[in-house]
Amino acid sequence: MRALNLDFQPRRRASACGWSLLLVGLLLGAVGLWTHLQLDTQAQQAHGRLRHAQGQLHGEAQGAAGLSPAESREQASRLAEMRRISAQLRRPWERLFAMLEALPREHVALLALTPDARKGQVRISAEARDLEAMLAFHRQLEASAELSDVSLLNHEVDAKSAEHPVQFNLQASWEVGDAHP
Repeated sequence: MRALNLDFQPRRRASACGWSLLLVGLLLGAVGLWTHLQLDTQAQQAHGRLRHAQGQLHGEAQGAAGLSPAESREQASRLAEMRRISAQLRRPWERLFAMLEALPREHVALLALTPDARKGQVRISAEARDLEAMLAFHRQLEASAELSDVSLLNHEVDAKSAEHPVQFNLQASWEVGDAHP
């Protein structure tokens, strides 16, 4: 008897199309790897430049080395201006408004409030029922902890109205101990 030779899957020979697909795949893989390495190198260089720039920035902020006298004076004046603005922003605005709202004002109505934090002053426009109410309001403001040097800028009695109300403007100093460096 003869031996059976069963070949269920015949051997295929590699075709040119298969070899070309393999070659293209390997080529794309190599290009991708090379691109990744280039991008990684560029990222490391950019990170190094960033660290160098941050070091220079912190060095200038701390030591200001290498500045001419004119540049250092200009930098000092800018720093003083920034501190002044910061002091204005740290003022306790809420305490001023709360104090004005808490005052007994049965016969006085506040019309306008104009704070000037740069000068440390506040201007108050109000209307009182009579001169006595205006003077009492003035004394209350003078006695408050937030305001000092309260002065009457002007007043006007409305003679046309039956009650003769008084419109007036006050100016007061608004100095805060922790608002200045």
